[in-house]
Amino acid sequence: MTDTVTPERRSQIMANIRSKGMKPEMMVRRLAHSMGYRYRLHRKDLPGKPDLVFPARRKVIFVHGCFWHQHGGPACKIARRPKSNLDYWLPKLQRNAERDAEHQARLNEMGWQALVIWECEVKTAVGLPERIEDYLGRR
Repeated sequence: MTDTVTPERRSQIMANIRSKGMKPEMMVRRLAHSMGYRYRLHRKDLPGKPDLVFPARRKVIFVHGCFWHQHGGPACKIARRPKSNLDYWLPKLQRNAERDAEHQARLNEMGWQALVIWECEVKTAVGLPERIEDYLGRR
């Protein structure tokens, strides 16, 4: 199956995909703040530039998009596999997942703990406040 848009249009579409401030991340940020947690954003000195950083606790939260980071959860309906241009997409998505694992390993070596919250978990929000509180502890 071939792409239905021109290469120039596809480039524009891809250029408009942001890595920060997307809806799932904003929802987690609002939730953590409303629960009384204070954090820093996207610290460049930490591997992977975590979305939320809790320096005093040495903990970080990544909010991952299910498609881009290839969520393997059985209940996830968002992490579909591309149907076209597989020679491009499959290695790209595989490398994203490998990079995520490398970042978490480096964070662990530095004495930090990481929690990954998936886009589909944010959409349902079932148990998310409890999960964040279990991870971060009491405020």
